[in-house]
Amino acid sequence: MSKIKMSPEDQLREIKRGSFQILPEEELLKKLKKSFEKQKPLKIKFGADPSRPDIHLGHTVVLQKLRLLQDLGHEIYFLIGDYTAQIGDPTGKNKTRPILTEEDVKNNAITYREQVGKVLDMSKTHVVFNKDWLGKFSGLDLIQLMSKTTVGAILQRDDFSKRYNGEQAIYLHEFVYPVLQGYDSVHLKADLELGGTDQTFNLMMGRELQSSYEQEAQCILTMPLIEGTDGVHKMSKSMDNYISLTEAPSDMFGKLMSISDELMKKYWVLLSRRPAAEVDKILSDLNSGARHPMVTKKDLAQEITGYYHGEATGLEEREKFEARFSKKQVLDDVETVERPAGTLALLDLMRELKFIESNGEGRRLLKQNAVKIDNKAHAAETYVLLKDQEVIMKVGKLRVIKLKGV
Repeated sequence: MSKIKMSPEDQLREIKRGSFQILPEEELLKKLKKSFEKQKPLKIKFGADPSRPDIHLGHTVVLQKLRLLQDLGHEIYFLIGDYTAQIGDPTGKNKTRPILTEEDVKNNAITYREQVGKVLDMSKTHVVFNKDWLGKFSGLDLIQLMSKTTVGAILQRDDFSKRYNGEQAIYLHEFVYPVLQGYDSVHLKADLELGGTDQTFNLMMGRELQSSYEQEAQCILTMPLIEGTDGVHKMSKSMDNYISLTEAPSDMFGKLMSISDELMKKYWVLLSRRPAAEVDKILSDLNSGARHPMVTKKDLAQEITGYYHGEATGLEEREKFEARFSKKQVLDDVETVERPAGTLALLDLMRELKFIESNGEGRRLLKQNAVKIDNKAHAAETYVLLKDQEVIMKVGKLRVIKLKGV
């Protein structure tokens, strides 16, 4: 069992950093004091829906907080909802979600667990599957569980109420999901459950059911959703503004360098593993002008890339980036692409080089001045290349070639 060394007050300060809400905060402090006095770790629950197995940095906001709690000495119960995923979480959905097959859930759960290991110390993490207890429920067991809450309480959920008022179908199995998820907290006797702000209702259901089963109710901690590289929309694959944990090191570093200075501050708070006081000092110096934004962003990109690819790789990517962009040097390893002198169709060239996946993407990059030739934005779809001419073509911040006319 891990020894809990930090005082309850200091633990709470670290836990609060970047969090959206702790309910109730005074109750969590009492739990931390009791845990510290008895040297008994709190049981921390986090439920993962294995219907979406690919994890990006947006998902790690909660995972980083779990890692902090793990480092503070508490026990993490990483719950993979293999049973509830076959129902489908209706949270935030304006229509019924398709029900996954058992095989889909099993394969996704394996992938999810591997990626989570990039953040959590899996040797100290209890990985549990709710099919182990929910799968044993009889029909009568389920009816008795459903008797612990009301239809009115379920309809208070924003997504359900919107669908109800909009006369859109809500199926009975969707009502079951939050109740079963809440029962997971009863089974584990959780002291604290974490989730995103969109999961508040489900987390509170666990607290309510624990009280119904005469258990000490869990506290809940919600973390904000972070914007993606565009700085506007929530990080997601559908918006193509995400940074995957499996991203190549150079791509991860480059994408982090592409975010705005303002968003960088939020990333420091939510994605860095440094102590709260250290992050506060970094942001204070940044705001006062004592720290340069570009240097601070490089520090962040190096640190985060180092988490997922090793510290040495994070440093190496920083050095490459500085050589390529900050010092405006062309690296020796930049590929030389020869083309016949004359008018080049840039969209065809970029697709051939796998710089883009479609002409639409290429036109968008041209319009956004993201295509540069010899460091000058190039908006036209064609370029006239002279014989023996050499130019550097950059698409975005990461894709670079030396173009030579022959």
